[in-house]
Amino acid sequence: MVELRKMRSDEFPGYVDYFVPDYAAEISTNYDVDSPTATEQAAQAITDSFEQGVETMGQVLLCIVAKRDDADTPIGYLWCQPNAENQTVFISDFCILPPYRGKGFSRLALAALNEWFSETEFVEFRLRVAASNSIAKNLYLSAGFTPTGTNMRRAIERA
Repeated sequence: MVELRKMRSDEFPGYVDYFVPDYAAEISTNYDVDSPTATEQAAQAITDSFEQGVETMGQVLLCIVAKRDDADTPIGYLWCQPNAENQTVFISDFCILPPYRGKGFSRLALAALNEWFSETEFVEFRLRVAASNSIAKNLYLSAGFTPTGTNMRRAIERA
């Protein structure tokens, strides 16, 4: 069993420590960007998105906590961007930390996220998953998400 709770300000640096290298690896893998540049881009993305840290308007940062023995230590994170205009919630980042993977927490966290938004005006979750992340794609498909398109890229050939 898991529960979600809002991230506390003192937990934000730990989230950044996880997010930057994880997102940098995705940038590097999927866009052929060298590691230092990808790290810079990932750090800039989090800085731009969270100007006021966990209190930044339009951003929802949640900690995923395993319900056992009153534990309050995050086993993962969810970063969402609710959009009232189109009544959607974009899942910008979803992570179960490595020691807790493969134990069913991802599916439980998605169910808890549904519960979190179930009594709001929002009607749909959206997300983007990297083409190279087959584990995440399989999780989302098995949790009822449907593909809506495919992102593609190609380098411009230089003369």
